[in-house]
Amino acid sequence: MPQPGEKTRKRKRADAITQYRCKYLIAVIEDPHDIRNIGTVIRNVCALGVEKTYIVDPRKALPNDWQEMRDRNSLSAMSASAIKWSFVKRFDSTEECLRHLEKTGFVSVVTSPHVKGQNNVVLHEGDYTEHHKLAVWFGNESRGISDLAVKRSKLCINIPMLGMIESLNLGTTSGIVLYEITKQRRAYQRMYAYRNKRGRKFIA
Repeated sequence: MPQPGEKTRKRKRADAITQYRCKYLIAVIEDPHDIRNIGTVIRNVCALGVEKTYIVDPRKALPNDWQEMRDRNSLSAMSASAIKWSFVKRFDSTEECLRHLEKTGFVSVVTSPHVKGQNNVVLHEGDYTEHHKLAVWFGNESRGISDLAVKRSKLCINIPMLGMIESLNLGTTSGIVLYEITKQRRAYQRMYAYRNKRGRKFIA
């Protein structure tokens, strides 16, 4: 049971960090099979200030309702309770998720250790502030990102691999990629807010 005042402290913390959240940034996990990976990505999303997590879940392993996800002990434990503070939405298929994102004005980019997209970029060389609404896709643990997601994306992001092993697990990949993207977008938001505060029109 929470101690007296604990909920209030957590709420104050949540309110204080709201200004640092990267608005209009969504992490999408496509067909994950391991509950531990789902929990780790949600934890990364919450820790790095990404606004939402979308999960493509064709096996229907997760409930539709976010509140039901929050109440599921396995997800809460694997995400270190991050799911209680970070919005999560599930979809039955990649097509359904893409359609929802495109309808709401989001541009998708995918991640892959291989060159797959029409436009490909090494992680630290990309500009992730170009699009106001951005969805970053992470593929299945074994198969990687789907051809459909690649086809409907603007960019394919590659993490440079300099060792004998040329792949990273889903949790590690999401942490590295989202760190770079949130760093850029947070700096952009600060510059936008600063210039607006001084009464100067900011043009992206």
